[in-house]
Amino acid sequence: MTKFIVSALSLLLLLPMAGNAANNARLFKNPNCFCCDEYAAYLRQNGFDVEMVNSNDMDTIKQRHNVPEPLYGCHTLLLDGYVFEGLIPVDSIRRLLKEKPAVVGLSLPGMPRGAPGMPGAKRAPLKVYSFTSLPPRHEVYDVYAD
Repeated sequence: MTKFIVSALSLLLLLPMAGNAANNARLFKNPNCFCCDEYAAYLRQNGFDVEMVNSNDMDTIKQRHNVPEPLYGCHTLLLDGYVFEGLIPVDSIRRLLKEKPAVVGLSLPGMPRGAPGMPGAKRAPLKVYSFTSLPPRHEVYDVYAD
C-alpha cells in the first residue's frame, strides 16, 4: 500500500510539469547573432523556457525543418511540434499553440527593425506567415502595424 501511495504522489508531482511542456523551446542560432540572444530573453520574459543551440550551419537546420527559403529568419525555434522561424511576436506563437492548425509553423522573414529582439523602430508592418510543406505554401497569419 505504501508503494502505491508513493507512486500516486510521484505522478501528481509530475502533472504541473506536463502542463508546461508546450513552453519548452529549443532555439537554433548562429553563435555570432546577438539579436537571437535578445529574442530568447524576450521569450523567457513571456514565460517560455528556452534552450539555446549554437550552429554554424543554419541552412541545414532550416531545410531539415521544412522552412521555405523565402521565409528564412535569423534563427529557428522548435516548440510543441511546430517550427517558428525568426523574430515572431509571442502573441502569434500563443495563438498558433492554442489553435493547433495543420501547418509546419510560422515565420517572420529576415531581421526587421522593431521586431522582438531587434533594435529600432518598425519601418513597415511586421508580417508573420504560416507555412506548410506538402504542398509547399505560405500565407499571412498575423500583421503587426504598431
